Amino acid sequence: MLKADLHIHTQYSMDCSSPPDKIIRRCEQLGINCIAVADHGTVQGALEMQKIAPFRVIVAEEILTPHGEIMGMFLRETIPSGISVPEAIRAIREQGGLVNIPHPFDTVRASAMKRKTLEEIVNDIDLIEVFNSRNILKRHSREALAFAQKHHIPGSAGSDAHGIPEIGNAVLEMPEFSGKDDFLEVLKRARVSGQRSNPMIHFNSSWEKIRKHFKKR
Repeated sequence: MLKADLHIHTQYSMDCSSPPDKIIRRCEQLGINCIAVADHGTVQGALEMQKIAPFRVIVAEEILTPHGEIMGMFLRETIPSGISVPEAIRAIREQGGLVNIPHPFDTVRASAMKRKTLEEIVNDIDLIEVFNSRNILKRHSREALAFAQKHHIPGSAGSDAHGIPEIGNAVLEMPEFSGKDDFLEVLKRARVSGQRSNPMIHFNSSWEKIRKHFKKR
């Protein structure tokens, strides 16, 4: 049985400073043996984690489009942000990946995809986050779950950790899987558990984003 956190960031995200070795250590402490590393705009951190982690790592990426973020999963290469929603979906498919929608309906986050866009691409969605620990309002997760159930889309969950203490705030207990198609099947039988993170952690990632911006200058 897997204990999975399917949305974690590393120091390769512009708003996170978590090094891969500390992420691995934290996962081992919590008994997490499957993660999806989904940095903003790059798969570099995920590929590095996949090489050194003693457990399963799914290479993912949060791709920012003009209408919100899309998460590609089971990727091999970085997909550039700034492209359109159809272009992002096509790029994910070209790598044989899965289309996941992270933190949908979250009105607090500008990067969250809204209902109108979700309805337009519903047939292209492979899975959707029904619980994200960084959602400030409970109703956003309830809306995501209702949307997934209405359209018979498998539900995912993740801590969206931008800091080591956040890892494991959301987990899925699910059977082992052998590939992306099998992954979708076992996801239907997964049990979601977790807690919402303290809203103050958003200030931490915002500060990290500012710090990295000025460090580059």
